[in-house]
Amino acid sequence: MLYRNCAGGVVFFREQVLLLKNEKGEWVLPKGIVPEGENSREVALARVRREAGVQARVLGIAGKTEYEFYSVTRKKPVCNQVLWYLMEADENHCAPNPREDFTDGGFYDKDDALTRVSYTQDRTILAESYRHIAALREEM
Repeated sequence: MLYRNCAGGVVFFREQVLLLKNEKGEWVLPKGIVPEGENSREVALARVRREAGVQARVLGIAGKTEYEFYSVTRKKPVCNQVLWYLMEADENHCAPNPREDFTDGGFYDKDDALTRVSYTQDRTILAESYRHIAALREEM
């Protein structure tokens, strides 16, 4: 099995969260592979910019997920281990990047986002991130 370290962002604008729709019709959070020697935080911020056109800043760690799939091109199973960063954007402008295979996206209210998101692990990290960001805002 091929193990890959990835990083992504759970990006909030006020009470809304960023979701992207990929070419398979799946609603996902922005993420990508962390190349050897690169910083996961910087990779996560860069993926949010490249995939969604969103400028964000990191507030903390949102959590970790892991998922496996069979890679037809590599002809072997792959395990992606994702470190998620809790992020905040100053505006709700989103421009899904078709060169990254995204067809739609934007910032969505909690109930809508939790309903849209395609994968259970993403839904869990999203729900936890809502609690985490609410706690951070209470501290301010």
